[in-house]
Parts: sequence; structure tokens; C-alpha cells
Amino acid sequence: MAKLTFSINGKNANATRLDVKARSFSVVVDEPADLGGTDAGPNPVEYVLAGYAGCLNVVGHLVAKEMGMELKKFAVEVAGDLNPARFMGQDTPERAGFQQIRVKISADTSADDATLAKWLEAVEGRCPVSDNLSHATPISVGVNDLPPIVKH
Repeated sequence: MAKLTFSINGKNANATRLDVKARSFSVVVDEPADLGGTDAGPNPVEYVLAGYAGCLNVVGHLVAKEMGMELKKFAVEVAGDLNPARFMGQDTPERAGFQQIRVKISADTSADDATLAKWLEAVEGRCPVSDNLSHATPISVGVNDLPPIVKH
């Protein structure tokens, strides 16, 4: 299968709100009022958690079908802990991102525990968002005509 490229374009509406186009969809990214935003949409880290949950859902159903496992219902809760100090410009040794992400999946299925464990291992191993969250992904960030900052 050929590689796929996904992209978005965003333009700011104010200092905290970004209006994003993803294919034919419009998405609003904003901060809650207590972080200086207008609360017009989920904030960036909530979108990360939502993206992870959405990916687990897609891969979960795909793997269940491949395994011949009936997945009647799928629900997921994803929570992440982060210290906003670095984001707010404070000097701290803690990273800006999540310290930990916790996922709780509720799967309505007749599969036994051994099959469910095998399913979960396959889902987690094949989920692209999980892979990006748990492994370093090279990032190149540029502005105007300056050389990009490259992180590995």
C-alpha cells in the first residue's frame, strides 16, 4: 500500500482560537477560559486525546473483524495529566506535554479474556496515533523563510 499524507490548514481567529480545515471539515481549536481562551472548541491536547480515542475505535473494530470477534459496542475514556507551567512560560524541569495518558476501553463482546487480551495487544500495536504518542516522531517546524527547527 502506498504511503498516505494527511494535512490540515489553520488560521487564527484570535490569540487562542485556530480555525482548522481538515479535508472538507472545519474544526475549532481553542483554550478554555481559565487558560485565557474563549472556549469555542476543545483545546489542542483534548484533540490529541480525541484523536487517540478515535484511532483506537477504528483499529479496534478492524482487528475484531479480522479475528472474527463480534464487537457489539465500543466506548473509550482517555485522560492525560500535564503540568501547564512550561506552557505558561514558567521555568520547570517537567515536560510541556502529557506526563501520562490513561485509556479505559469498554468492549461489549462475547470474546473470552484470552481473546480480548490478544485483541487489545493487536489494537495497541497497530494504532497509528498510539505509535506517534509512544515513540519519537521526527518533526520539522519552520517559519517564513528561516531554516526549520528539526526535532528527532
